[in-house]
Amino acid sequence: MTDLPTGTQAWQNPELTANFLNTTRGALPLAAAQLDVMLYVIDHAVSGVSKILDLGAGSGMLSQILLSRYPAAHAWLVDFSDPMLEAARANFKPEQATILKASFADSEWQAALDGADAFDVIVSGYAIHHLPDARKRSLYAESFALLRPGGIFVNVEHVASPTPWVESLFTEAFADNLYQARGGAMSREEIVERLYTDDGDICAPVEDQCTWLREIGFQDVDCYMKIYALAVFGSIKPA
Repeated sequence: MTDLPTGTQAWQNPELTANFLNTTRGALPLAAAQLDVMLYVIDHAVSGVSKILDLGAGSGMLSQILLSRYPAAHAWLVDFSDPMLEAARANFKPEQATILKASFADSEWQAALDGADAFDVIVSGYAIHHLPDARKRSLYAESFALLRPGGIFVNVEHVASPTPWVESLFTEAFADNLYQARGGAMSREEIVERLYTDDGDICAPVEDQCTWLREIGFQDVDCYMKIYALAVFGSIKPA
């Protein structure tokens, strides 16, 4: 996603990671509404949530929201960024969460789970778009296998826009929010210039990703919310 650290190694930079956590994440257009939609869908899909898997968890914001709603549940948080994992450890008690360092760039990340599976809920936020499309599809299939029957997968994600003009709607709205959030520390023109710089993201259309989920075997696949280049989409593993 634009205005985020460029390349996977950048997420090991504490300053850039802190900037994302403290400013950038909250400046995403309708960020709070996306999380409300995620929670609403999960509430209606699954009862008795006890096991949550958070892919590319960062500081654990999605897990914090879910554990607030389901306080008896336990979350497994997976990320490869040391600064992100450090932030996550400060946000959870050991009985609430298992925090694991692993990169889901390949299937070996599953070894970190040490056999944990049959998750009720698997979520991801602004993480999977860093992967090549073939690896995205493989990760969705791995998530399918890790869900219990009737469990749900929800991805809050940056997706590809159909045209440059549509992409610009997201970029300009994001720039407005960042300019306000940073209190004039950068001019809006400087922010826009940064946002239009290629950051190496590999975004895919939400329609394509929903098709992949259906092909894997998920049911009730849909994009539950889309605002410019941001989407909340997911699906349920058949019971």
